[in-house]
Amino acid sequence: MRCYEYAKDGDAYRIVPTTRPDPIPGPGHAVVRVRAASLNYRDLIQLKNLAGRDVAGRIPLSDGSGEIVAVGAGVTNVTVGDRVMPNFFTGWTAGRFAMAHHATALGGPGCDGMLAELVAVPADALVPIPEHLSYEEAATLPCAGVTAWQSLVVRGQLKPGESILVLGTGGVSVFALQIGVAMGCPVYVTSGSEAKLERATRLGAAHTVNYRTCPDWDKEILRLTAKRGVDHVVEVGGGGTLAKSLASVATGGQVALVGVLTGFGPPTESLFPAIAKNATLSGIYVGSREHFLGLAAFIERFRIRPAIDRVVPFDSASSAFDHLEAAGHFGKIVVAIS
Repeated sequence: MRCYEYAKDGDAYRIVPTTRPDPIPGPGHAVVRVRAASLNYRDLIQLKNLAGRDVAGRIPLSDGSGEIVAVGAGVTNVTVGDRVMPNFFTGWTAGRFAMAHHATALGGPGCDGMLAELVAVPADALVPIPEHLSYEEAATLPCAGVTAWQSLVVRGQLKPGESILVLGTGGVSVFALQIGVAMGCPVYVTSGSEAKLERATRLGAAHTVNYRTCPDWDKEILRLTAKRGVDHVVEVGGGGTLAKSLASVATGGQVALVGVLTGFGPPTESLFPAIAKNATLSGIYVGSREHFLGLAAFIERFRIRPAIDRVVPFDSASSAFDHLEAAGHFGKIVVAIS
């Protein structure tokens, strides 16, 4: 089979095409013919070696979709021909997260990913693709979609009518927007691009704020909410934006700590507002297969179609990383594999 691997490139990595023997499913495993894969900021972190992870020789990308072409002994939950998506953590099926699950994260130091023609994964990590979605659309769900779902619905216990603030228009933020709109929630979106804000409005955003022309966007959120703040913040920036997110959240609200787009450094301002507001800070790292099943059912119920910025061919997979790094995308960047 054809695939890509991370290869050392100075202090960072590059992805290189290569071939490997076709995988054979062991007991409890299934082989998936991958039809599409998608990128997350985590993949760029690993390519640039921003977190010091040793991924040399690993197949990149956590997210993908395809159909089952073989199953191993003891597999009863899926069969050949099923359209499926592997969960981000193949070892986290349900229940409370454990540190041991990190080693089962696809496309990371401990586990090969989805940028390959064929992959073998535990069968109990697989989730059926919603009937109305294409392979390209389904490939966007495992990381960004589940992260948004756990942030708002699982941990946030989102209720219809509660307000949501999402930072930017990357994969997690756009999924959070779509989930909120489907539940009848007013969603506030920030971006430095008027074109992206217009697209967010077309997807149902109630209010948008351009953080380039309005750098004190937290004050604008308070103005728009009559100084109340929002019930939920999906915080993808990290230390560089956390203070403004805390300023934007309502008393008793929740800030879901999701990403590190501003880097891995500590917050530069006081965290006391979280105490003063009795706000909840939730650390979110994707979710379990059980969470994924809940998201998939929700997407099928509301016929949600993921926002795809572009689809690049398998032979040009490296260009997908370039597009991600340029940060001009709205929604997800997908690689079509076959």
